[in-house]
Amino acid sequence: MPTKQLLYYVTALAIALSALIGTAHANEPAPVSRPYQDQKALYHNNGRGQDSPAYFKSLLKNIQNHIEAVGQGHIDIKVVNHGNGVTLFQLAETDKTFADKIDELRSKGVQFLICKNTLAERNLDWKHLYGVKETDLVPSGVAELIRLQQRSYLYIHP
Repeated sequence: MPTKQLLYYVTALAIALSALIGTAHANEPAPVSRPYQDQKALYHNNGRGQDSPAYFKSLLKNIQNHIEAVGQGHIDIKVVNHGNGVTLFQLAETDKTFADKIDELRSKGVQFLICKNTLAERNLDWKHLYGVKETDLVPSGVAELIRLQQRSYLYIHP
């Protein structure tokens, strides 16, 4: 077979394959674009005194909405709890609504950190706070806020 004729067949084959591949890709769903890049968020929970239960409900809803907006697996959330914020885990001991919401958020990767200074000041045992493990304890809530910001977590105080 002469070289020109071979070149003609190879070119025709390449064009046919390109068209076939293009058709195959046309049937694939377009990749879903996400409006947000991966995020590292630091929520600051120090409660709101007598209004704390309403604040806690709003805080937990904000975190849930944040996860839904960015996408589970695309967000790393830490919640630093100190002062009146620790009350959330006392309430959850007897309030199933709070307990369930904390469990749900934990199952989505949210980490709740508890200030040891607050526990000592209030004479609280971490074992009596809903779902808290020893690995959730940090020496100082305020120092932990700074440490996490130094590690590129963005600060949120709703």
